[in-house]
Amino acid sequence: MAKLVEPPEGPAQAVRVSIGTRLRHSRLAQGIRLKDVAAAAGCSESLISKLENDRFEPSLNLLHRVCDALGLTLGWLFADAAGSSEVVFRSGSRIIAEIDPIRRGEGIRMERLVPYAPGNLLQGNIHVVAVGGSTDGLISHQGEEVGYVIEGSIELRLGERAFALHPGDSFYFRSDTPHGYRNIGTVEARIIFVNTPASF
Repeated sequence: MAKLVEPPEGPAQAVRVSIGTRLRHSRLAQGIRLKDVAAAAGCSESLISKLENDRFEPSLNLLHRVCDALGLTLGWLFADAAGSSEVVFRSGSRIIAEIDPIRRGEGIRMERLVPYAPGNLLQGNIHVVAVGGSTDGLISHQGEEVGYVIEGSIELRLGERAFALHPGDSFYFRSDTPHGYRNIGTVEARIIFVNTPASF
């Protein structure tokens, strides 16, 4: 299942939170039918049911479409339920969200630089992309994004354009431009993404 992993203090096991439960509760609370979510997200009703019951590994693209259908952001979906009033987040102690680890190899992990909280305008993550990992298509939403490649090589897609990016390269685009990326290198890629308003 897609999960939220919050590294604990000390050697204890990481905490994992089901996103399927959050999606199902949000849908039921809003009185939205499975078939309406499926139609808005462009997938089957059975796929939404599997996602809500943690029997399907969604791509980042599909998860984004389902959240749009429910009026949610990915940030809310992967939020620490307790919230955070911290100012400093130490290396190795930040919240990590993993997406699609089965169909995309190790897929994509998002290491939170700015914990999600309702009302936040700014969002920052380190996207850690395994070899062969990708967003599985293009997404678009409101806002602006800036990024910086720390390690590895990625192909950034903006509409019909594609850019090969390497360590030290940066980029900026309006988020309503369909966008996505994939790891085109032979090692794990790490990219700092900062966007506003909060959407992931």
